[in-house]
Amino acid sequence: QVQLVESGGGLVQAGGSLRLSCAASGRTFSGRAMGWFRQAPGKEREFVATISGNGGSTYYADSVKGRFTISRDNAKNTVYLQMNSLKPEDTAVYYCATGRGYWGARERSSYDYWGQGTQVTVSS
Repeated sequence: QVQLVESGGGLVQAGGSLRLSCAASGRTFSGRAMGWFRQAPGKEREFVATISGNGGSTYYADSVKGRFTISRDNAKNTVYLQMNSLKPEDTAVYYCATGRGYWGARERSSYDYWGQGTQVTVSS
């Protein structure tokens, strides 16, 4: 069993930055990919970014590429999402998730444990 707790969300003006954190406990963290997803009101949960088990490989949705950076600290069992140049369309609940294997993917089915989410609101 893995427990994930996200933090760092909040209200920010367009153009601002936020850093989300996701602390993991339970089963082995370092050998598993981690991912960030988001869900806006009335929309499907969508892929944002993923990072491989050792942090050497990352992959982003086109909508956040160049603005968001995913990273991890395996010693702290924590994954981060640095979000810069935020836009109102980034407003959503952000979720972290553990991958089923070493490599991440954009499909939700590739992840098995999910956090409770943290709200990010970007005002125009």
